[in-house]
Amino acid sequence: MKMKILLPNEVFLEREVSKINAKAENGAFCLLEHHVDFVATLVPGLLSFVSDGNEEFVAVDTGTLVKRGSDVFVSTANAVKGRELGTLRQTIEDEFIRLDDRERKVRSVLSKLEADMARRFLEMEEHG
Repeated sequence: MKMKILLPNEVFLEREVSKINAKAENGAFCLLEHHVDFVATLVPGLLSFVSDGNEEFVAVDTGTLVKRGSDVFVSTANAVKGRELGTLRQTIEDEFIRLDDRERKVRSVLSKLEADMARRFLEMEEHG
C-alpha cells in the first residue's frame, strides 16, 4: 500500500507500507492491503505502520484516514515522527490532547456568544 500523511501545508510522510495500525473514535484498527476500502475519523494517538519490514510510529492529532484500493491517505492537523514510543506518547498527551481541550473550550465560549447575540437581537425586536 502507498500511505501519505498530509498536513495542512505539506506532505508529511509518503511510504510503501504493508500494515497500518491507528485509533479511531470507535477503537483501534489494523489495515492490510487486501482489506476493503475504508474511512475513519482519527483521534489523537499513535499511528504505526510497517515499511520494509520495520515498524515505525507517528503521533497524529485528530484527522481522517481514507483507504481506497492500495492508497491510504491520512489527513491530520499535526503529526510528529519518532522512534521512541515514550517520547511520542508524551507529545500526544502534552500537545494534541491539550489542543483538543482548548478547542472544546473555544467552541463552548463561541456557542455562548452566539446564544447571547441571538438573545439580544430578540430583545431588540421586542422593544422596537
